[in-house]
Amino acid sequence: MTLPMYTIKKVLNNSVVICQHDPEPEVILLGKGIGFGKKAGDLVDPASVPEKVYQLTDKEEQSQYRELVKHVDEDFIAFMQEIVGFIENNTGKKVDQHIHIGLTDHLFFTMKRIEQGMEVTNPFLLETESLYPNEYALAERIVDMIHERLDVLLPDAEIGFIALHIHSATTFKNVLEVNRHNQIIGQIVQTIESRLNVKMDRSSLDYKRLLRHLRYAVERVATGEMVEAPQKIEKVLREEYPLCYSTAWELMGIMERELKRPVPRGEATYLTMHLQRLTSR
Repeated sequence: MTLPMYTIKKVLNNSVVICQHDPEPEVILLGKGIGFGKKAGDLVDPASVPEKVYQLTDKEEQSQYRELVKHVDEDFIAFMQEIVGFIENNTGKKVDQHIHIGLTDHLFFTMKRIEQGMEVTNPFLLETESLYPNEYALAERIVDMIHERLDVLLPDAEIGFIALHIHSATTFKNVLEVNRHNQIIGQIVQTIESRLNVKMDRSSLDYKRLLRHLRYAVERVATGEMVEAPQKIEKVLREEYPLCYSTAWELMGIMERELKRPVPRGEATYLTMHLQRLTSR
């Protein structure tokens, strides 16, 4: 990243400085060692900064990050920047800069809870692994990095949470929204098993196909995207597989209630086909 010549306004720690480049507003620069030996009034020479430097330009995020830095050890801040760089390098994507706040805050306070003997649980871990396999694999490696560097062994539940942060940052979606969609999918899966009296094999290809369909269905509904299906196929499915068809409509009702948006009728056809495939196994 090529930086202009910034003037340091305040050094928060060795890895975080508040700077200004007139006439631009203040920014927070994050880079390992960027604040070392510096004081207010010094210049940040672009030639001397680390290879990976992140800028927080949003005022609200700057405020949140200033508060976070007060509580978090600067070595941990620097380590989190390494992790963000690791995510970018392994996904080939630029990330939403909010990950510096969201993931740092999440991991720091999770480790505090673990130190205090508190249990960390994740009821949607299997669904997260199936929905976001690439992010999940990357999260596993990050958990290993944390164990190796900080000697903290995070539970498997954390792999799922980290995966959601990665997905949120690389798709520029709010992590709360991503987590909410996950919860809706989990609720739908429970409803399917209850209504159809089945116990789905979480490792099966059919289950993973269903989850992928549910993920995109929920996203379509959330964004108002329409989906259509031939009415003749819907009529056949309704007559041949009435239980699956009625269950599909119940699932659509869950989406509509939770997302507070209408669900296109065409979703019933595709959901019924997935449900029929599951019950036929």
